[in-house]
Amino acid sequence: MSGKTKQIMKYFLLLIVSFVLIGCDSDKKVEKPNIILFVVDDLGWTDLSSYGSDLYQTPNVDKLAKNGTKFTNAYASCTVCSPSRASLMTGKYPARINCTDWISGHQKPFAKMAIPDWTEQVNLDEVTLAETLKNEGYSTIHLGKWHLGESDKLWPEYQGFDINIGGWSKGAPQKANNSNGYFSPYGNLRLEDGPDNEYLTERLTHEALQYLESNKGSEVPFFMNFWFYNVHTPLQAKKEKVDKYSALIKGESNHKNPTYAAMVEHMDDAIGDIVNKLESLGKLNNTIIIFTSDNGGLIGNYGFPNEVTSNVPLRSGKGDIYEGGVRVPFIAQWLNKIPKGKSIDIPIISPDVYPTILGLADINGDPNYNKEMDGVSFSEALIKGDDVDRKAIFWHYPHYHLEGAKPYSAIRKGDWKLIEVFENKSIELYNLKEDIGETQNLFFEQSKKAEELMNDLNVWRNKVDAQLPEENPNYQEDFESFYKKGKWLQKSDGEYLEYLKKNHL
Repeated sequence: MSGKTKQIMKYFLLLIVSFVLIGCDSDKKVEKPNIILFVVDDLGWTDLSSYGSDLYQTPNVDKLAKNGTKFTNAYASCTVCSPSRASLMTGKYPARINCTDWISGHQKPFAKMAIPDWTEQVNLDEVTLAETLKNEGYSTIHLGKWHLGESDKLWPEYQGFDINIGGWSKGAPQKANNSNGYFSPYGNLRLEDGPDNEYLTERLTHEALQYLESNKGSEVPFFMNFWFYNVHTPLQAKKEKVDKYSALIKGESNHKNPTYAAMVEHMDDAIGDIVNKLESLGKLNNTIIIFTSDNGGLIGNYGFPNEVTSNVPLRSGKGDIYEGGVRVPFIAQWLNKIPKGKSIDIPIISPDVYPTILGLADINGDPNYNKEMDGVSFSEALIKGDDVDRKAIFWHYPHYHLEGAKPYSAIRKGDWKLIEVFENKSIELYNLKEDIGETQNLFFEQSKKAEELMNDLNVWRNKVDAQLPEENPNYQEDFESFYKKGKWLQKSDGEYLEYLKKNHL
């Protein structure tokens, strides 16, 4: 056999071996990543050490940022909880699904503007993130707050979750009706009471760890939707943690509430316990972890006259139209996939999370439903550093809120943010790059930019069919002053009902 013939035979042999290896590799099952979505209730933009807190200690969340990527211009889709959570589950702006306030909202029947009828739930015809992942073979579990519908037929187990622990109609632990807030008994219809003084966050963490342990040998990927009740009021934490922060507070600190600080630490402990469990089970490397909040930090209100947290340098806080009400921390970790220690300043918003998770997990989802989504995937921005193909992000809140908000819409485009307040037909324009605290309204100095953004905002509102408030025929200035004294009426308030009866309303 000649040397040339031997070379040819060797080439064909290598070619055959290559085809065999390729065939074997193509038969190899691709392992889907596990997914955990952590959402902290009311956590402000600066409420983590890694985002600038001068009091709160969050080593475990900071480690997520160190081992992953954090966003500095991440936003909730609303200044209050339910709409942002609806966006996370549907990939849509609250205005598109008309779930535009926290459920069931405050009643302000005699204000200048009458709010439109709105959808106080996530309807079952929406294809939730959990349903999409479940259809892809994922085991799904929800732990913690839900607050996306009063009826138990709208709770997590009917929205794509195999297991629901603690998710029901209420948006915060109740300190009434035989319940004790964050300490057992909880009075939660989807969580059995524990021993007296068991702390809610520790209990939910224990349930999460048990779930992970029970599935340690399973090859089925999981989606864990862990929505903390922390750090929402009532402000309650274990005494030893409160005492710790009472001793650490300094007069010049921005953050000064020891109980709130302790609640932040309770949350951070939970993150650490779950990440450590994943590592011990050998599942951490193949788990996508996303951490964020549902709105800005609560400064204080009629029930909490003292400062709860501070969002400095941002203006205002939860429930209000400014950056303190909507800018939130956002961290994504996927070891060996998402770069470590990176910071991204591209603006992202709640409905982006749904398509981003699908993009990271290489899941197509329902193409018809995908077309209805407002969210844009930033998976390529995370993995490759690509830009996000979008010109602007939007907000629409046709409601009043006791933190100060009046019905408004807003847009952020590049460094510019425009706010339209319906009640007094005012427009505000800020350059966030130069003025993150929104102290200088540039509407008159930058009228062309304001006109551009106003046009964009109008086009978007028409596109999503946003419901607008109207002038209220029942406006009562005298009774309006009742709110200015620091009290808001609920549907069940006797004084409210008596006033309606007296005035034949």
